[in-house]
Parts: sequence; structure tokens; C-alpha cells
Amino acid sequence: MCRRWCRGDWGGGVDLDRIRAVAFDAVGTLIYPEPSAAEVYARIGRRFGSRLEIGEIRNRFRAVFAEQEAIDRANGWVTSEERERRRWQDIVAAVLDDVHDQAGCFAKLYAHFGKPGAWRCKPASECFEQLRQARISIALASNYDHRLHAVLDAFSVFEYVTHRVISSEVGWRKPAPQFFARLAETLRLPAEAVLYVGDDWDNDYEGARRAGMPVLLFDPWAKRLDLGGHRIGNLRNLPLTSGR
Repeated sequence: MCRRWCRGDWGGGVDLDRIRAVAFDAVGTLIYPEPSAAEVYARIGRRFGSRLEIGEIRNRFRAVFAEQEAIDRANGWVTSEERERRRWQDIVAAVLDDVHDQAGCFAKLYAHFGKPGAWRCKPASECFEQLRQARISIALASNYDHRLHAVLDAFSVFEYVTHRVISSEVGWRKPAPQFFARLAETLRLPAEAVLYVGDDWDNDYEGARRAGMPVLLFDPWAKRLDLGGHRIGNLRNLPLTSGR
């Protein structure tokens, strides 16, 4: 089958002839929380006595999340279901430090983000359909835990995804090379045959690149135009289609 890429706004910075699968990051690339995490923390926090405003919660979340990333980096990016739960317990405790019941507040938040209704899916059906027609395997590779399965199962578009690699299940978090090695192993392909698409510079772009995968940064806000053909602003511009 003769093929071409819908080049759209990215121009083609990837060796397309070698691509046999496309793997996508989940949160921030294919799904996003709605309402936002800060709004949910504020709403649930108020039930437990918190008086923090959304802006303060957002700033705290960013700082504490970065601290947790530093902890995982120091530990070689090793993870597990237990570690992922502890990470979120620590984040909630540090962000909402004025609640009267830390355990109860965490339980509510943890359950919330495991429900499909907490998430929205970015437009991906057209992209996935064209990849499927081109016989390109579709994978999802995410830093998350077991809750992600229930979220994905609720969206019909993810029926196109044939492989899921989730950090808590494989024991490594992005950007660990072992995570991307497991992704390639799961797909039964060499790293250079797997195109990785994600929105995070360190975990997705640099992680996949160092692992030997071709990579596109999902950059809908056009913050990294300097990447030229190695960024994409719209998933509709990604897929392979029948060509001349």
C-alpha cells in the first residue's frame, strides 16, 4: 500500500518509512481532567474544611508535583501501584494541608480521578481510524496506575488502542529507558519503528528520544515552534492515509 503522511502543521521531521506503530501519552495528550485538577481539589477540599483558593491550590500542586518528580528521579524512576498511591497521598497532604481529615479527603480525590466522568477525551477518532486503516498499531503509554483502565474503557475511541503500557504495571515511570523498552517489547517492534507522541518535554519527548524512538511533541499551544517537524499542534494532522 502506498502511503503518505498528513503533514499539516508539522512538516515531517520523522523517518516515516520505518514507522509501524504510534504510541500516545494519555493525560495531557489524549485525555484531560474536566473540571481541572485545581478546581476539583478546591471543591473536595472545602468539604473537609479547606479554605484555599483555586489559584493557591494550582501553585501548590505544581510545586509539590515537581518535588515528587525529583523523588522518583532520585530512585531511578522505579514505581509500583503502592508508590503511585503514596505519591498522590503526599501530593494531596501537601496541597490541602488545612483539611481536618487527610485520609478522607485523599480517598475522595483518589476515587474521583478514577472515574470516567472526571475526564474528557481530546478529538482522536479520525486520527485513530486512519492509523488503523494504514495498518499502523496504536498504543497508549502513560505514567499512571490501575485507575486508567476504567477511564479508557469508558471512551469508545480507545477501542482502537491495541496495547496499553502503564507505569505502575511495568514498574518504571517515564522518562526511564526501561519504560520505553517495555513499550517496544509489548509492541514486538524495535524502538526506531515506534513513533511516540506526548505533551511533556522531559517525560515524553526527551524520554522517548533517548530511548531511540522517533518522537513528536504534542504542542497545541505552539510553545515549541523551534522544534519544527518534531512537534504537532493537532492530532488530526498526524495520521497515515492512503496516498498517491
